[in-house]
Amino acid sequence: MIFRGKTNEYLQLESIQCEKDFKQREELESPLTFIWFEKDGQHITIDNVEYKSSANEIFCLTEFHKVDIADVCHARLLRFNRLFYCVIDHDSEVSCTGILFFGASQLPKFVIPDEELEKFRTIWKMFELEMQSHDGLQLEMLQSMLKRFIILCTRIYKTQHHYTALNNGKIDIVREYNFLVEQNFKTTHTVAEYAAMLNKSPKTLSNLFSKLADKTPLQYIQERRLLEAKRLLNFSDMNVKEIAYEVGFEDSQTFGRFFKKLEGVSPTEFKMR
Repeated sequence: MIFRGKTNEYLQLESIQCEKDFKQREELESPLTFIWFEKDGQHITIDNVEYKSSANEIFCLTEFHKVDIADVCHARLLRFNRLFYCVIDHDSEVSCTGILFFGASQLPKFVIPDEELEKFRTIWKMFELEMQSHDGLQLEMLQSMLKRFIILCTRIYKTQHHYTALNNGKIDIVREYNFLVEQNFKTTHTVAEYAAMLNKSPKTLSNLFSKLADKTPLQYIQERRLLEAKRLLNFSDMNVKEIAYEVGFEDSQTFGRFFKKLEGVSPTEFKMR
């Protein structure tokens, strides 16, 4: 089911029963996607890494994720473009930027708790019903339901990834840091630089991240640069020297040492896999 607005707003709602039903390949500008796996044991490849789903697990994807379906059945797809609903412009409403999308996590995902499952099913049913309406309020109604869906996802993600250890103000600092890394990782590579953008000290950021995970703020920067390098090695025709410059290294030798330290193989060996 697809909604197209008068000014290119786009919303796609699909129940995937087999691989051929997966229709994410339609070209969109700045799309965001939720894939909700209803059963466990399904396989999906993202950025050349294969994942095996749990029942009622939701993956949050941006236009930058390279998605390949291996064996997906019994899943639901919710996809929309920036013109339909811009999570950055509406961040004060849904607070998902830097967490579900455009954040430090390479692949944000979470499992819907049993006690929350009926809420998600109800919203999905409301989506299906509203997609069949054709009055002047359809766009507003669909946007309202998407907003509610995103808020539910954000709440669960925060709970399952230890964000509840921080108050809202501190969570916002982490989200802003994550989003800044996503925007600037090619040119800005130190925690001190990001701390200055946030008017915080590097120590403050380190203390906040220590309450969320076992990764430091620097590791988030490094892993984002590594992810971009791996994407370019896998999906572009750029050579190693060009990729090194693209992700902010002055020479391919320094890039090679960085890549091998984190990935265990050289960029050339990785590309030949």
